[in-house]
Amino acid sequence: MHRCRNYLVNVATAGLLALGAARAGAQQFNSDNYLSKPAGVATIILTQGERNAMIMTTFALLPGWEFTAAAYWYNSDENHLTDEGYSTSYYAKYMLIENRAKTGGLAVKAGTGLDPGYLLTVGLKDAFQTYWTNAPLTLPLFQNKLSVDLMPGLSVTRDFGVDQTTAWAFTYSTRAAWYPKGPKWSVVGEVFGSEGQAHVIPEYKLGWRWEPNDNVVYALTYGQEFSGTLGAGIEAGVMFFTPPFACLTGCGK
Repeated sequence: MHRCRNYLVNVATAGLLALGAARAGAQQFNSDNYLSKPAGVATIILTQGERNAMIMTTFALLPGWEFTAAAYWYNSDENHLTDEGYSTSYYAKYMLIENRAKTGGLAVKAGTGLDPGYLLTVGLKDAFQTYWTNAPLTLPLFQNKLSVDLMPGLSVTRDFGVDQTTAWAFTYSTRAAWYPKGPKWSVVGEVFGSEGQAHVIPEYKLGWRWEPNDNVVYALTYGQEFSGTLGAGIEAGVMFFTPPFACLTGCGK
């Protein structure tokens, strides 16, 4: 009961922080889509869950480009008076291709640091030694009622483990969003993990996403490992977007 009460308080706090501010990318999902926001738009994402909390800020400083900084806090021992530490991630994204309907395309991302889905197996120390790249591909299907994101990638971790080796991994993430009644809400599911020297147990997430307008997206999800107990559990998140103001050139394009 104590854990549930604290969790509800944290969720309410995250929601209140987001109210009154100015669609959908990573949020608490590991997968991302191809889209880069118009130049100048800033994106703020807040997530609170049973395993971790996150704050992420993205700035579209140039047409086609996004630059992101994120911080994650961990609490996997069910004691909300303590935590297991924090991690950060920094990366850039460039939108390579977009279809005419602006419902699908291809992008490339590269950065350093790990998000919670990959971190807990690798460890906090090695997260700061990890560099990665991936390519989000978004496919619209069935007259846009289904949107599928595929995100294959590679990572390398220096001084990995007790042997201080260089560890490579193939990372994968796929997400499907089904819009049965139009663009306002969707049912979302994803699977992600990695294979190689820095192996990560595959994890799944299932949830609901509500997009009432072009300024804000809400999501409620449940995640767990396929064989393990370090999944994300219940998470609530909100993502909102500002008018274009923070760009080096081409604001609004």
